[in-house]
Amino acid sequence: MAQHDTNRRLAGEAVGSFFLFAGVIGSGVMAEALAGGNVAVALLGNTIATGAILYVLIAMLGPVSGAHFNPAVTFAFALRREIGWRIGALYVLVQLTAGALGAWAAHLMFDLPILQFSTKARAGIGQWTGELVATLGLVLTILALLRVRPQAIPAAVALYITSAYWFTSSTSFANPAITVVRSLSDTFAGIAPGDVPMFIGAQLIGAVLAVLLAGWLFRADPAD
Repeated sequence: MAQHDTNRRLAGEAVGSFFLFAGVIGSGVMAEALAGGNVAVALLGNTIATGAILYVLIAMLGPVSGAHFNPAVTFAFALRREIGWRIGALYVLVQLTAGALGAWAAHLMFDLPILQFSTKARAGIGQWTGELVATLGLVLTILALLRVRPQAIPAAVALYITSAYWFTSSTSFANPAITVVRSLSDTFAGIAPGDVPMFIGAQLIGAVLAVLLAGWLFRADPAD
């Protein structure tokens, strides 16, 4: 990543966030329309599309920006001093802005009102715990594989999110930016704006725990 200047790194984050967020929102709309009221089938369609686009985007843009597309990941790298706080803040701004454009593009593609707010309630200790667990696992996957097998990250992250859609009560948002953007879409993937802060709080706690756990698990032992 060092060979790319800041503008190209930010552009990489913008492109990835645009397509990832469009993929999550758009596949949710398509899945719900085709599922005939079967929520499990709709979630499966949403899951497969999200996992697939994640693999493509991380494999394509990882060498440019690191393929964060997620403020929780950027926050984790900043805590580890592997990205500066200033560039990290720019990453988050780009993730939010390009992600919102991706959601609006999905609305336009499916002939929906471009500007809207979700009415889907997602609250309670179960959902907040789901977000903490989902984010902890996601960030730990990235930090662990960076140390032992970086070439596996695109597939591992895609598979982790595909799985976490189903084993977490919240369907694994695991991303503060996409949580905000999904509040701007009254579709299958939406979340009511009032439920966003607790989701983000749980996600950030999960990211901190992942940094601490990865630092302990992969710390080099002193020579005997």
